[in-house]
Amino acid sequence: MKLKVVLLLLFSFAFFLPLFGLGELTLRIGQDAGWSLVEKREGVAEVDTRRPWPALALIAAQPTVQGVYTDMLLTFDESSPDRFDDGAGHYKAAVQDVDVVSQAGRLMARYGAGAVVFSERNGIAPNAPLVITPRSQDALFASGKRIGDFSMEFWVQPFNMGAGEQAFSWSAAKRRTKTDYIIQYITCTASKNRFQWAFRDFFASARDDGRSTITLTGITPLIPKTWSHHLIRFNAHTGLLEYLVNGKLEAIAYATSTGREGGDVYTPLIGDDGNFVLGAQFSGLLDEVRVSGGYRIDTETGETVYTAKFPASGGRIETRGIDLGEPNVQILRIDALTGRLSFVNNKIRNEFAGNAALRFSDESALQFFIRTSDSPYRWTSEWQAITPGLPLNERVKGRYVQLAVQFYPSGDGEASPYLDEIRIVYKPDEPPLPPMLVVAIAGDGAVDLSWKNSPDIDTMGYFVYYGTVSGTYFGEDSLAGESPIDVGKRTSVRIDGLKNGALYYFAIAAYDSLSPPHLGMFSREVTARPLQMR
Repeated sequence: MKLKVVLLLLFSFAFFLPLFGLGELTLRIGQDAGWSLVEKREGVAEVDTRRPWPALALIAAQPTVQGVYTDMLLTFDESSPDRFDDGAGHYKAAVQDVDVVSQAGRLMARYGAGAVVFSERNGIAPNAPLVITPRSQDALFASGKRIGDFSMEFWVQPFNMGAGEQAFSWSAAKRRTKTDYIIQYITCTASKNRFQWAFRDFFASARDDGRSTITLTGITPLIPKTWSHHLIRFNAHTGLLEYLVNGKLEAIAYATSTGREGGDVYTPLIGDDGNFVLGAQFSGLLDEVRVSGGYRIDTETGETVYTAKFPASGGRIETRGIDLGEPNVQILRIDALTGRLSFVNNKIRNEFAGNAALRFSDESALQFFIRTSDSPYRWTSEWQAITPGLPLNERVKGRYVQLAVQFYPSGDGEASPYLDEIRIVYKPDEPPLPPMLVVAIAGDGAVDLSWKNSPDIDTMGYFVYYGTVSGTYFGEDSLAGESPIDVGKRTSVRIDGLKNGALYYFAIAAYDSLSPPHLGMFSREVTARPLQMR
């Protein structure tokens, strides 16, 4: 009997606890709680927003290039400058001066996890801080190769843009006779705040008697501490050589016998012992240096290539299924703290919006979704779009909740929204209220009980408690069994087998449809004394 009393008290405490004012509860994700509950991250990473905790924001993924062969790709995403390497595997990179070559992190890089930084030492930048040489004859710029279509491109962010700075160059020794060599080169040199490209003894006819120098000069001034994209591309069928800045055509020339469209086309003939040099007499950042064996255009649209920092498709996160502890939990609302990151003059600009904005003036935005279930293996609802801060539909409930957030960049692709914190505000499922107007009428060895239904629509049945001590319902006399007796959805019942002359105490509690069910509080206590009728 003592064990039964202890178990019943524990049972009653567990089920009655929600009635004692638990109210709203909050589960936090982000800020000092961390982002461990976010298990899926596509194009999104934790970044430093100059706030006390990391936030989630879009990352600039490495752009993909279709329709051309990638001969060289330097992303500078490796962990340190001594690990910089060609992603295509055709070239090897060597830092010649470790004092002036460093790496910028993810936020400052144009794409990926890093960019290379060239700085001055004692006011002077070295001639060849980073040198790229072919590994084998598989490289497009290996000695003695005749090249057809090609493209060369990079992103650059100069610090000062002084005259004579060379962000990018290539040179080789070209044999004229057994004893006569000339130096052929490609240079990209700053002049009047613009880049000027020079191709000297690079293009040659079939008889190797090509034009000596082709020059292309940009129109758009380069702005210090601002990223810009530079692309040189050559069409070996027409001899057309083009220079584009940020996707806009700046200059053209023809590597032909006439120097214009028509005539014999000259194509590149690579000399011996050639190498690329990055950052010669240059201070600033470079990223995504790429050489392609093809004429670089967007193969889907046919338009000139220009890639924004963040893809228009944005990124997405999804939390894992978060266990709220019990079935049928009501999700009241989702709160979110947000902001926007932009990059101006080499500086990170952080606009913290708190719980005030999901869409910003530059069209960067966050879209939230939710789904719920009482099982961690099967979601009973589809993803629903929601607005943080607003009450959710009453049907958004379950033991498990999963959230997703879609990140969209600004219209120009240069700014990202960020997510500082998510708060799930929820209310545990409360047991049904007790039935009302309980009436007990004594009979011969029995008591007839009746009551009004519990007002809760989730009520699935009732337990009848009885005993011979007030408030302690451990009766064993009834023919229906020991207390409590499950009477289902009935609202009246006859308790037979009771002792005449004994005073019995009765209380009724409702239970809901969950498994195991939530049991509500007792109704008011009623009494009756069975008597033998004469």
